[in-house]
Amino acid sequence: MFYYQLAFLNSPLNLLTYQSNKKIKVGTKVAVQLAKRKLLSLAVVVNIVDKPNFECVNIDQIYDEYYDFMMLKTAQFISSYYVCSFGEALSLYIPHITTNNNLQNNIFKEKNKIEITLSSEQRKSYDFIQKNKIALLFNDTGSGKTEIYMKVIFDILKQNKQAVMLMPEISLTPQMEKRLKKVFGDSVAIWHSKITKKKKSLILEALFNNKIRLIAGARSALFLPYNNLGLIVVDEEHDESYKADKKPRINVKDVALYIGKKFDIQVILGSATPSMTSYTKIPFIRSTKTYFDTTKYIKFDNSNLGINDTIIQNIDNTLKNKNQIIIFLPTRANFKYQICQDCGKSCECPFCSVGLSLHKNNKILKCHYCNYTQKIIETCQYCGGLVKNFRLGTAEVQEILKNIFPTKIIKIFDRDNIKTNTELKNILKQFNDNKIDILVGTQMLSKGHDYHNVTLAIILGIDSILNMTSYKSRERALSLTLQIAGRSGRKGFGEVLIQTKNVDFFKHYLNDYEKFIKNELTYRKDLYPPFMRLAKVIFSHKNALLAKRQLNKYVDIFQHISQQDVQLVGFGECNVFKIANKYRYELLLRSKNTKALISFLHFIDTPLATIDMDTNF
Repeated sequence: MFYYQLAFLNSPLNLLTYQSNKKIKVGTKVAVQLAKRKLLSLAVVVNIVDKPNFECVNIDQIYDEYYDFMMLKTAQFISSYYVCSFGEALSLYIPHITTNNNLQNNIFKEKNKIEITLSSEQRKSYDFIQKNKIALLFNDTGSGKTEIYMKVIFDILKQNKQAVMLMPEISLTPQMEKRLKKVFGDSVAIWHSKITKKKKSLILEALFNNKIRLIAGARSALFLPYNNLGLIVVDEEHDESYKADKKPRINVKDVALYIGKKFDIQVILGSATPSMTSYTKIPFIRSTKTYFDTTKYIKFDNSNLGINDTIIQNIDNTLKNKNQIIIFLPTRANFKYQICQDCGKSCECPFCSVGLSLHKNNKILKCHYCNYTQKIIETCQYCGGLVKNFRLGTAEVQEILKNIFPTKIIKIFDRDNIKTNTELKNILKQFNDNKIDILVGTQMLSKGHDYHNVTLAIILGIDSILNMTSYKSRERALSLTLQIAGRSGRKGFGEVLIQTKNVDFFKHYLNDYEKFIKNELTYRKDLYPPFMRLAKVIFSHKNALLAKRQLNKYVDIFQHISQQDVQLVGFGECNVFKIANKYRYELLLRSKNTKALISFLHFIDTPLATIDMDTNF
């Protein structure tokens, strides 16, 4: 009889010991009876152990799927660093199939004979990558990072290795897919959440058989069953969508760096606005030259949020020149909240402590936390006074501009209107074919789209991001402004109009993001990342007293144990106190000593706690 420790997939359980009369390799996927559950539970063999001094249950099924050494080691790191179970970490992966052990060695061939030609400036970045196994390309928007990526990917594929190119999901546009397939043909596949199960099965089969050698995808693309991974590219590495908002709360960029260092795999990070941590800890090369000759003018409108005469005049001039326009707003919906004119209260969600957003086209009020919806109201639920719409949104901007420019095509580009991959493809194709004159959208507009007929980018409401209560608010606001600005004048002339009350801040830094980084680092020293690690613990329950009691318990424990290496920054109610009918309290910790911080986080043992290591509060 053999004895094995198992990690349970999608379960917070610790390792449990089971037995089998068969010899099973570490990493093999199995099914076992867990407690008195009717259905068998899926697990992974992670250790072979001696016979324990207690009775063990038999392993019921052994599958032909397995998790290789890299998967197991990385999952172990994720489990430790991000404070989750081994099984939850392994659940990120799609396993290998044992029957595919004897794969034919499909040699990658350049099918279309497309040459990747680099400029002298791009060649400098390419040469820097050759000298640094892990490198950051700090290259301005429009500098041609994609060509550099493709050149390095091509080198890796010629060595008969595999590559993965990670991007924020919305950057995985038909345009990028077309560019990659033009060079890599059938050897490339696109992977993200909107791809169907059938399509994913076909991609996995081709990956198992070495027919697909390059995966371009969102976060989950890193966790596919690669058998000879040679390169990880993380494009737009600053993007916060790389940080998962559900357990395990990993940052895929950091996991990619761990894999690169641990398994000697090349890693390239790229961004025009890199994160502070990457700038300080990764060897980088700076490039300010654009691939095409461009002339860009930045203009400011120091007025209240809204469509005014200055904005209308700029739009009119651009349309007369038969060019396209993008208009950015940081919020979805249409006049985000309804506020009572008498008592000043907003119409709140009954299950979350946030105001309901007005969706005028659908004639509903909607909660963006729990998706609760109700009819639009005309009178205040608290005092009976009249309510008014407050804060500009995409639908209202579209409505205003349609009245001013009735013959022009104006479309919305946000997550409320673009819900499927087909809708995304359709609207971007229409925009690329010049069938849309003005595209009004949210952060989705900033994600690497490359259309050469956009000569005016208008940025509204950026002050709401700059004034957020977060240590990252300045970084987020400036980075987003630069990313949006980078969509205008990709080839030739371009204008950017920024509506802000903080003109001096943007003027000071827009032309030199590196200067901003250096100044920001002096402000963060001994307080925030990259000099300190931050972790947030949220205690939540339908009973507010129970949640608060757990918070107070760990605050008390922390204050009574010797924790010189870990600081308690603060604790109390979360900014959004209630979500989905659960009351929420938070505990914020920081430390220069990563091990000490992780040790305390692992000490927290309650189902009411949600732990977010390296929080982006």
